[in-house]
Amino acid sequence: MTAPTPDSRVVRALEAVTAERAGEAVLSVRGLSVRFSMRGGRHVAAVTDADFDLAAGECLALVGESGCGKSVLASALLGLLPGNAETSGTALIDGVDLLAADEKTLARTVRGRRVGLVPQSPAAHLTPVRTVRAQLEESVRELTGARRRERRAAVEKAAERAAFPAGHLDRYPHELSGGLAQRAATALALIGDAPLLLADEPTTGLDRDLVERTVDELRRHADEGRALLLITHDLAAAERIADRVAVMYAGRIVESTAAHRFFGEPGPSHPYARGLLNALPDRAFTPIPGMPPELTALPPGCAFAPRCTRATEACDTLPRPLAGVACHHPEPAAPGVPRA
Repeated sequence: MTAPTPDSRVVRALEAVTAERAGEAVLSVRGLSVRFSMRGGRHVAAVTDADFDLAAGECLALVGESGCGKSVLASALLGLLPGNAETSGTALIDGVDLLAADEKTLARTVRGRRVGLVPQSPAAHLTPVRTVRAQLEESVRELTGARRRERRAAVEKAAERAAFPAGHLDRYPHELSGGLAQRAATALALIGDAPLLLADEPTTGLDRDLVERTVDELRRHADEGRALLLITHDLAAAERIADRVAVMYAGRIVESTAAHRFFGEPGPSHPYARGLLNALPDRAFTPIPGMPPELTALPPGCAFAPRCTRATEACDTLPRPLAGVACHHPEPAAPGVPRA
């Protein structure tokens, strides 16, 4: 699959927005917040008031620096948070609130069936005492009901989709490199063809050719009428397949916009989002100064203000999202060009 042209990305983004407005969102998230209770009465505000919709046929790329809350958000959607986590808000898929569902519901009707997961740490999701083939066959049986004689072909097809070599199917997880383990986990996630696929750093450990092949396969998942939430540091991968981009900073989504606007013109409006792009080697190659704040001691106002050259006293208060941007001093859009 070749990379989409700018014109095709525009068309795809418009189709996705139209689907959302028609009430066809696969996933609808409102006010999703996650806090972790720590010793001494402290709390880590890992995710705060996340709002977004994800339509059938759409890829939303969630980007931001390490520790901003991206993976915590994905774990919350699948009920995979530790016991000291407190969640609030709603996350609706097919009439099920993922944040309120009990473990039985999540295990039997959500994970793998409504929501597939490409995990950030595949080694933790692969059973160490079973071969890759055995684990793929089990998923095929549970998720598709395929008969024994059909499973072998289904396993080989899943491996091919994830660029996992057929000659390695009978190996155990400890015999795989990090990149092979990542591809095995991707193959497992693709088997059920779930309406929503969460891909959490799916290109970790892969060279550029495999990165492109992997994200193209994930894009195909969306093109066939399903939804894809891509969580990634790899902005090149996001540019290749995303319809929309949501930028997280210190647990909040600070900007959400169409991918062709984010990577092209007029570019991001939030100073942090613009800084992410400017840090790329093929752009300004200028790092964002300073460090992200501690999530145990977030300021009452804009968390990016201490690193921002546009900050004023107004940034002492928390900015409300306006036209997809939560900033008191967003970059102005080009004349006649809306931000979102």
